[in-house]
Amino acid sequence: MTTTERAQELRIPRSLGWAAAAKAPRRKVIVIDDDRAFRTIVARNLDLAGFDTIECVDGPSALTLIEVQCPDLVIVDAVLPHMDGFEVTRRIRNMSACSHVPVILVTTKEDKADTIAGLEAGADDCIVKPLAPDEMLARVRAKIRRLTDASVQPLTKLPGNLAIEREIRRRFDSGVHWSLLYADLDYFKAFNDRYGFARGDEAIQLLAAILTEVTRTFGADRDFVGHVGGDDFVVVTTPGPDVKIAERVVSMFDRDIRVLYDVEDLERGMIETSDRTGARVEYPIMTVSIAIVSNQDRTFETYQQVGEVAAELKKYAKAVERSIWVKDQRRS
Repeated sequence: MTTTERAQELRIPRSLGWAAAAKAPRRKVIVIDDDRAFRTIVARNLDLAGFDTIECVDGPSALTLIEVQCPDLVIVDAVLPHMDGFEVTRRIRNMSACSHVPVILVTTKEDKADTIAGLEAGADDCIVKPLAPDEMLARVRAKIRRLTDASVQPLTKLPGNLAIEREIRRRFDSGVHWSLLYADLDYFKAFNDRYGFARGDEAIQLLAAILTEVTRTFGADRDFVGHVGGDDFVVVTTPGPDVKIAERVVSMFDRDIRVLYDVEDLERGMIETSDRTGARVEYPIMTVSIAIVSNQDRTFETYQQVGEVAAELKKYAKAVERSIWVKDQRRS
């Protein structure tokens, strides 16, 4: 299903759009185990505690589902057919959009070697079967609470400021070539004033979905998508894929954003709202601006310089009245 199709599905009726879905009270947990009895017990306990549970029997199918669903938490058995739980955990940590999702690894024996291997693979917790239901629920709640308190944006479930800064600094200090895409929306405030905050949230989630989908398609496994806040996003990738990602994001956004506008506004090609003085002002259909900064052809001495160059590019991009991406071409 394309992003447009998802948008259309979510907007029928309009009250059940992305914004409403994002505010749903039930958290989503994926349980991966080939033991049907174990999955049933865990799912029943989680359901009674107010969680939505999705069951998977093996690693490959679960990873495909996680990329699409991006749950709030994953419970995975260490021993699975086709791919063990340690490898599943490692691959989750390499997903651009879901690397922040807490993972609880379940083993069948009290063996420090399994616990160490699980933690080194990226698990947040390791527990041993059989599980006491109250202990399991306490661990699940603790991991999700810590994730919520940490740097994750609740609207998009993408990594927030702390995780973004950590990832950028990691790339900056690694000595390898990197590219940063800074994306935000143009005329977003006018859109909010015209349609309200709920539909504004839908626009933000649309951009998040497009950035995630395109980065997963054209980027590498370790590429990163983060949500700074509001309508500001960051993609951490490498030279080469950076331009492909930007081009595709611009074209998809221009196509899909039209789903969120009323027909009469689309026909006029603009919306009308009031400024601070109460005067009526016309604004174009929302667009997206992307600034690309890379160390491929120039050297940055400090992390702050990257932000300064990005701010210059974004200022230029936002002066253009259409969706656009611009890349710093200066050399040093």
